[in-house]
Amino acid sequence: MSKRQSGKPMIRTVTALSLAALTALPALAVELVMVEQPGCIYCERWDNEIAPAYPKTAEGKFAPLRRVDISVVEDSVTPQRAVVFTPTFLLVEDDTELGRLEGYPGAEFFWPMLNMLLRDKTDFEEPTE
Repeated sequence: MSKRQSGKPMIRTVTALSLAALTALPALAVELVMVEQPGCIYCERWDNEIAPAYPKTAEGKFAPLRRVDISVVEDSVTPQRAVVFTPTFLLVEDDTELGRLEGYPGAEFFWPMLNMLLRDKTDFEEPTE
């Protein structure tokens, strides 16, 4: 066997293992991106009323929160249109917007609106009790 031929099986094996490893990687998960800015009173309200509980909820576990300043939002995600208001909650997958909630209307409206967005745009299912 020549030197050139002796390396071919090894290259095929490495290539096959590399492809197998790449296909085994999980797809990027769905995230809820909170677009905010300093001094936003509705962002502060959301922080006080929702933020402590969010990661403990089914919604928060399904779509973990990532915060992004409005000045760099387009460097972080690909929105469907410009983000003008804060807070704006972008539901993203692979950093591409699936849908959004603009503003914060209070806890009594936020949770049902988020739940509807998740059900409409993803395979999220509300846990049954």
